[in-house]
Amino acid sequence: MRRILPILLLGGTLVVIVAVQLSRTDSRSGFEAPDFALPDLDGRTHTLAEYRGKVVFLNIWATWCPPCREEMPSMNRLHERYARDGLVVLAVSEDEGPQADVAAFARGLDLRFPILLDPDGVLPPRYGVTGYPETFLIDRSGRIVRHVVGPANWFSDAARAEIEALLRAPVAAAAE
Repeated sequence: MRRILPILLLGGTLVVIVAVQLSRTDSRSGFEAPDFALPDLDGRTHTLAEYRGKVVFLNIWATWCPPCREEMPSMNRLHERYARDGLVVLAVSEDEGPQADVAAFARGLDLRFPILLDPDGVLPPRYGVTGYPETFLIDRSGRIVRHVVGPANWFSDAARAEIEALLRAPVAAAAE
């Protein structure tokens, strides 16, 4: 019995780890994306509703997060390539510190997409965010079609193919 108990504990632990990982992959897709109203670095308020009919790439991050910094250049390339085709890249900073720190971070990476500010942490509970970065791809009908936990190369062939497919889909078809 003494040898079986550690094996059962290890097996139970592995089941929990696998369940957590599976729940973190696209567990929040297929649902209507919650609306929000957040200011950008220039003080202009952005709402998700104003982008209905466009594909929205919503990234939730913080300046102190190394994986967030890692993925920002590929997000910038994605924005530069697809903005004119209807892709809206929104990066929501969850930093509680001075806005100037977020602005300096964005300038340092020469980010060209809107940086929204959420110092009160309004968005993470609405979207079920568990860490940074987390990204939500939202189709033209306002539904979350993909949820990614952790950094990604957003300019990879696979990511661009997914974005291009969303951009080609009409609003009615995107809701299905």
